[in-house]
Amino acid sequence: MPSGQIHDRITLWSLPLITAVTRIMTRNGDLTLIVSGGFFFSGLMFSPDLDLYSRPFKRWGWLRWIWLPYQKVMRHRSIFSHGFILGTTIRILYLGSWIIALAGVGFVIMYLFQAVPWTGEELKQHITRSLLDYQAHWIALFIGLELGAILHSVSDWTSSTYKRYQRRKQTPRRKSTKRQRTSNR
Repeated sequence: MPSGQIHDRITLWSLPLITAVTRIMTRNGDLTLIVSGGFFFSGLMFSPDLDLYSRPFKRWGWLRWIWLPYQKVMRHRSIFSHGFILGTTIRILYLGSWIIALAGVGFVIMYLFQAVPWTGEELKQHITRSLLDYQAHWIALFIGLELGAILHSVSDWTSSTYKRYQRRKQTPRRKSTKRQRTSNR
């Protein structure tokens, strides 16, 4: 599998292509920026390699602790971390659960100090409205995140396949002759 540095280079070199193709397909600057930003974030920080002590993991800085339970549960290169759609969805749900939990703690603290400008029901309505009103933007973000994960997984599989091919090519096969077969009996 490629090193973290190679994955970073692949992401950075692919970003202009992803941006150009998205711009041509959508003809929308907002969606292009969201897809490209999601792709960039996915390649550098939201990678399938968050299941390891990797470059993306280290980039989370003092927040990297939130990925430790994920690392304990996920087996590296499993369908749940590197699988198409499923891996990205699991990482989004995992990170989303942390965001909701931390926001909930913040909301409770604000509520205790009477500094809450809205009720829980108003907050729920606002979030629901935001999810529905910006549906195309959320889909574009998911596509960008998924494209980054796909590129990562494909480069892993391509590199591993190439390395296996090279090992087989370097290891000469011994032909079994009739004399060798009879002497082994």
